Amino acid sequence: MNMIILGAAGRDFHDFNVYWKHRTDRRVVAFTATQIPDIDGRKYPPQLAGPRYADGIPIVSEDTLESVIAEHGVQLAAMAYSDLSYAYVMGLAARVNAAGAAFTMLAPKDTMIAATKPVVAICAVRTGCGKSQTTRRISAILKQRGKKVAVMRHPMPYGDLTRQICQRYESLDDLDRYQCTIEEREEYEPHIQAGNLLLAGIDYERILDEAQKSADVILWDGGNNDTPFVQPDLLICVTDPHRAGHECGYYPGEINLRLADAVVVNKVDTADPGAVERVLASVQRINPRATVIQAASPVTVDHPEMIRGKRVLVIEDGPTVTHGGMAYGAGHVAARQFGAGQIVDPRPHATGSIRGVFEKYTHLTDVLPAMGYGKRQIRELEATVERVDCDLVIVGTPIDLRRVIHISQPSVRVLYELDERDKNVLPELVKRAVG
Repeated sequence: MNMIILGAAGRDFHDFNVYWKHRTDRRVVAFTATQIPDIDGRKYPPQLAGPRYADGIPIVSEDTLESVIAEHGVQLAAMAYSDLSYAYVMGLAARVNAAGAAFTMLAPKDTMIAATKPVVAICAVRTGCGKSQTTRRISAILKQRGKKVAVMRHPMPYGDLTRQICQRYESLDDLDRYQCTIEEREEYEPHIQAGNLLLAGIDYERILDEAQKSADVILWDGGNNDTPFVQPDLLICVTDPHRAGHECGYYPGEINLRLADAVVVNKVDTADPGAVERVLASVQRINPRATVIQAASPVTVDHPEMIRGKRVLVIEDGPTVTHGGMAYGAGHVAARQFGAGQIVDPRPHATGSIRGVFEKYTHLTDVLPAMGYGKRQIRELEATVERVDCDLVIVGTPIDLRRVIHISQPSVRVLYELDERDKNVLPELVKRAVG
């Protein structure tokens, strides 16, 4: 039976490696690709695809879904990417079914790899909920317990796949060595600065083996709202009351919520109290057995006095404000909190692919997403910033973007950490899970 895997350069490759690759009754004729710019038109290489796929597997645009099904007589399409509304997922299913193929979703148990070391997984119901600061908090708790931590990060293999099979990051120089995109840097750099070994790539069986050789505990840092690739001993799911209701309306975020041992209701300091209550009620209804932790994510700025009364350009984490659906992030919160006189609309100044981002994500009006999926797009982001007439740039990205692009205007950086209302709960959960 011929099949295709619907993906976005991440979960799709993992599902193939650990499940579909070994099914002799199925033949994968293509991966489809979407969400991320310029990831189609490649091949999944033979050295990863295995002997049954001596020529590799083509990666084609999701826009060509129906023609691929027709051309190859595809009978099955497997869903394998994340942070999608239920309406979008069912729209894909309708396209697949109408084209004559069946539509399937693998259960998390089918693709979770068993570990020999304890695993703590941080997942979420949407991208941008606050996994990064939660993961940093868990890392600090593990270190306080004397544990050596290896972080396994959800994949972002957007470049040469043959060079991204198993990537090991131990210093900031490795970010340059692997030619990381801005998105990768945003996720990897904080772990490296905290002194953690970080591993990512494509072959997660090999990556897990490397992690287990090097650490006492594996910390799974999820991407988007995807489920873990490794079977966890403790699964923590982060929710966001700024998007109340999304915890039960997006794939596969609700799965994380249902599987979670603990649920962090984050950003309670900046969300509407009624929205916080709605999320708490959802958690109680969907997963009453989970331990619930309410937390804030307070923002701090290196020079807050520079913001008051100024015309500011706000740069935000790209995934959070694009496919994550947020109209603002930490930078925008800081601008309002510290008294910016005006938040400048960057759209008239957007150049190249950055202009296309605003055309696609029409909910964005007064923030600039830090898009940088390749050298050209990084240059276009830099050019867009340069064209904005403002007094100050507020960098709200998880990394110091000023190390990646040149910003000629004065600038400040926003930081944020997890601040639980009861700081005893997470340490106790970690103690029970890993000893």
